[in-house]
Amino acid sequence: MTGYRQRASQRAIAVLLVAALAGVWVASLAAAAPAPDLDPASCLALVRSAVANEVAASNDNSRHMFRSRKQTPQGSQTRLYVETREAMAGMTIFYNDKPLTSDQLKGEKNRLAGLVSNPEQLRRKHLQEQENVERTLRIVKALPNAFLYQYDGEQNGTTTLGERGVRLVRLKFTPNPAYQPPSHVELVLVGMQGFLVIDPAGRRIALIDGTLFKEVGFGWGILGHLDKGGHFLVEQRDVGNGCWEISRMSLSLTGKIFLFKNLSYRSDEVFSDFRSVPPDTSFAQGVQMLTEEAKLAQNRSSVTLKSQSPAQ
Repeated sequence: MTGYRQRASQRAIAVLLVAALAGVWVASLAAAAPAPDLDPASCLALVRSAVANEVAASNDNSRHMFRSRKQTPQGSQTRLYVETREAMAGMTIFYNDKPLTSDQLKGEKNRLAGLVSNPEQLRRKHLQEQENVERTLRIVKALPNAFLYQYDGEQNGTTTLGERGVRLVRLKFTPNPAYQPPSHVELVLVGMQGFLVIDPAGRRIALIDGTLFKEVGFGWGILGHLDKGGHFLVEQRDVGNGCWEISRMSLSLTGKIFLFKNLSYRSDEVFSDFRSVPPDTSFAQGVQMLTEEAKLAQNRSSVTLKSQSPAQ
């Protein structure tokens, strides 16, 4: 997932995408239509190849501006993001699909201005994002070893999944009983099962749909656990020029933190309107882009609301 942006890394426990070299069989698969009823060894080879590409893509320096709309039981939040060379810049523009009040907008601008004027705070933000990226990559690299894979048919790509009209391979995964998590980061994988959808030509992961079939501890049981039944879904798609980005995240998790504090998280977040920005974009430049785009979005919303108002 290109750049493993902050929005994904903050929920790294849900982003389950050992880099490994693809074998000769996989190379031939990429050039041809996927064969029916792939055997487990061929499924694993396809996963290894896709994971290798995902890991390689994390080093891609292409950057984008995009929009997200996250729905939770408390309501919706729409934000604009810009990937910059220093850190992710983000700005809320709507709550429950309504423009921010003047005080809310002022608060967003002040927050971003504070980051621009405080190099140390911006550096800490960058380090936190990098730490989250590293944790996510540990999960990504574990995929070939953590699960057993079975062919489960094919499906076509859509506007939010892979590439529209492209035939994708669907694999069912279950825990590998021989897998031993090397750290608490990968521990969640031992209680998970679900489906992986891969573009066999581009060798990219288009979808991960996972469910916890048992309670899973994290932090060796010291910090807490996630309950059985927890579910997540992550979709990716090609946004142009061979760049793949997360297009949707759906999470439903419950459990406990520190063994006494309840954890309950539900959200469905959709990412859209991807536009390329220069790779050397600074955080300050990203903030300026956000400010200008937010103003346009607020103006468009005001015009829409006026057009929908009943005639006097």
